Amino acid sequence: MAADLSKYRNIGIFAHVDAGKTTTTERILKLTGKIHKVGEVHDGESTMDFMDQEAERGITIQS
Repeated sequence: MAADLSKYRNIGIFAHVDAGKTTTTERILKLTGKIHKVGEVHDGESTMDFMDQEAERGITIQS
C-alpha cells in the first residue's frame, strides 16, 4: 500500500553555529507529536544529537 505523500513535507533548517537549529527541530518534533519530551542540547538529551560525541560536545554532527 502506497503512503499518502500529501501528508509529508521535507524541510531544511540551516543557520549559523549556536543559532538554535537543534532546539527548533526538537520543538517541531514535539509539536507534531513525533516525540513526547523535548530534550535539551545543553543536557545532552536532544533527539537529534543521538551519537555519544554529539551529546558530549553539545553539537549536532550527523543529521
